[in-house]
Amino acid sequence: MTGTGRVVVIGGGIGGLTAAAALHRRGLRVTVLERAASLQPIGAAISLSPNALRALDVIGLGDEIRGLAAWQGDGGLRTPGGHWLSRSNAEAAAARFGGPLVLLHRATLIDHLAARLPADAVRTAADARLADPGDRHRPARVRTPEGELEADLVVAADGIHSAVRGTLFPRHPGTVYSGFTTWRVVIPLPGADFASHETWGRGRIWGTHPLQDGRVYAYAAAVAPVGGHAADERAELLHRYGDWHDPVPAVLAAARPEDVLRHDVHHIAEPLPAYHGGRVALVGDAAHAMPPTLGQGGNQAIEDAIVLAHHHDDLAAYTAARLPRTTAVARRAVKVARLNLMTGRAGVAVRDAVIAALSKAGPALFLRSFDGIADWRPPQSPYASRQAQVGER
Repeated sequence: MTGTGRVVVIGGGIGGLTAAAALHRRGLRVTVLERAASLQPIGAAISLSPNALRALDVIGLGDEIRGLAAWQGDGGLRTPGGHWLSRSNAEAAAARFGGPLVLLHRATLIDHLAARLPADAVRTAADARLADPGDRHRPARVRTPEGELEADLVVAADGIHSAVRGTLFPRHPGTVYSGFTTWRVVIPLPGADFASHETWGRGRIWGTHPLQDGRVYAYAAAVAPVGGHAADERAELLHRYGDWHDPVPAVLAAARPEDVLRHDVHHIAEPLPAYHGGRVALVGDAAHAMPPTLGQGGNQAIEDAIVLAHHHDDLAAYTAARLPRTTAVARRAVKVARLNLMTGRAGVAVRDAVIAALSKAGPALFLRSFDGIADWRPPQSPYASRQAQVGER
């Protein structure tokens, strides 16, 4: 594909917009088709590790995000009673991986990605379908209510239930239920003063993290049958976590029922044979949906987008670069889910004892879980900005 090629991106989430911004930066004509009425995601935060921030450096966005986000790492892993199993700090994380781990609202990242595109590049309320993936001799075609668009490249960023994935690989089994459900909330919590933490119980976890704008991001996960929902999800959280250590009760007291989002977790257990077909490339959850237990879903989508822009004229090279890595990260996320959502009392006691012992002997489990992930570097320069250097905040 030449520099004047037409690109159609299906999906205006983090992966789709990052791909659009990276391809636009390379001089390609990009159109983003988002099914929703706006780009604004429903309230939740996203953790960005150094691998994703270095990818954002490639499109000139890394420093902006570092400046807007709260650094993570000051805190650690706790038991429901409040005992610290493992402690870590932001400087240690930055030193280990060559840059910080940060947290910000997803809407902030979406806004800054969209600002990298021409005003007319994004179309919302645009329900797009892949009509023809194309091949070497003909363009791909995307069908919309207004008609069909031809493209030299189609980027399928249409999420975990990707219709494009089903079109390219109709025999693939798709996603499976991961065995647990999640809740998320972003709320103001005046006077809050606490260290970030993730707390592991029996078949349940909770995390609380302050954002830079004064709000708090909290999430929970619990082993549960698929499809279960409560009439009042805040009341459900109170039932499950109301007697856990501070600041969990304070967060639940400040939350309203409408602040709480609940979603069952699904992932792709059987890797796809490729992340491309014809002139179509899959990115993010469409390619490799994974449990959120490593916080890498959005990070890997950002990596995908930057690598795809690098290989936009050789999609086989894109698959070769991304499929082994994302498969390994996804498998690790599944293993972590089995560990932190253990349900047996004896197993949980052994787990906690081992974590405490290992953390005394070396880096915290929080840091070890990112080894081989957070140290990734993109194929393009710059690899890191001045603000990404260790010790600068």
